[in-house]
Amino acid sequence: MSTARRVAGEVAIYLLTDQPVKRPSVRLIPRGPGFSTLEPMRNSLHALWAESRATEPPARLPRDYVLVAVLIPIVVIEGLFQPDLAWRAFAIPYGVALSFTLLWRRTHPLAMVALALGSFTALDIASSIFNNKPVELYAGAFALILVYSLFRWGAGRDTAIGFAVMIVALVTSLITDFTGIGDAIGGSVVLMFPAVLGLDVRYWIVVRRQRLERFQSQEREQLARELHDTVAHHVSAIAIQAQAGRILAGTSSPERAVEALEVIEEEASRALAEMRSIVTVLRDGEASPDLSPQQGVAELGALAAAGGPDAPVVDVEMCGELEGLRPSVESAVYRIAQESITNAVRHARNVSRVEVRVEGGGDSVRLTVSDDGEAVTTTNLSGYGLVGMNERASLLGGTLDAGPSPDRGWTVRAVLPRRGTPS
Repeated sequence: MSTARRVAGEVAIYLLTDQPVKRPSVRLIPRGPGFSTLEPMRNSLHALWAESRATEPPARLPRDYVLVAVLIPIVVIEGLFQPDLAWRAFAIPYGVALSFTLLWRRTHPLAMVALALGSFTALDIASSIFNNKPVELYAGAFALILVYSLFRWGAGRDTAIGFAVMIVALVTSLITDFTGIGDAIGGSVVLMFPAVLGLDVRYWIVVRRQRLERFQSQEREQLARELHDTVAHHVSAIAIQAQAGRILAGTSSPERAVEALEVIEEEASRALAEMRSIVTVLRDGEASPDLSPQQGVAELGALAAAGGPDAPVVDVEMCGELEGLRPSVESAVYRIAQESITNAVRHARNVSRVEVRVEGGGDSVRLTVSDDGEAVTTTNLSGYGLVGMNERASLLGGTLDAGPSPDRGWTVRAVLPRRGTPS
């Protein structure tokens, strides 16, 4: 996000909340002989010009068609009953046709703004020359949505060009229909507000996406550390068995040496699989090893006794085949259960009991965590805790879904493959 857009976002925050924006302290840099006061401005303008479009703008949504369907009758009714409207036979079809620009406001924001504001400018000039009566309809205020879309979705050069078009349209309107300083200032604020709002929303979305990516990266690093402990355990077992096998090979018990070699082969295969998991999970950066003991399915019972006297009761039930799970799968089951219980304690209202059920069968392990809190009317899954749980499950080739229960409370369901192959 460029400096210019960040400043615009801060201005929007100030206008909307009337709260000053805290900015970090600035250290003054001594000016050298080649220092230019215009250089920071040039850098900001260059960054703004080179900024790419917002990622994955939706083409058209059902509400877009609803908006156009509502706008067209408004344009027709206003065109028929506005008493001082000039060129009525032209103004009504023109307003109806222009309303369809809303359907392309995300995919072609600059073209739609140029078409709408450019035609407004041309009509202002024509009306001032021929009859000095208004040609545009008040319903044409929907062009503010186009301005918002330009600064929300458009590329840097598109916003710069679109801003120039806005200034030309504003100046032309003030010259052809000047009604006082107050109206001029008010009209300027109304035109610029959707632009600032679009920048603010765009900046907020970018910051949120960066936070989510950073949180997912931290989850990957944590999983890689846990896998590191498992590899270290396997390598230690290989070393011990290799020493024992070397001693037994010099004795009269070659069959025991063969058994040691078989254990070495098995441990080496497991270590290799876990090392591949680390390479798959840890995409970028290096994580220092965390040698704290891993928590697994056997430690789930400790979650039931971890709460205080005012905490809800936690019931843990384990059934099915839960032996032979990979350490990464056991750790994921524990972490997801732990985070689900924490969310229930922190966010659920009037919760008295949390049920944790782990069931092993076939090639998968199923985890269900549900609480008896008050009925939830929202399915907002934007919390970072749920993001981390979903990231851990998907890394191991599993799935996770969370949402309100049919009767009351919240339920988290996770399905993990027993071998936990990272995706």
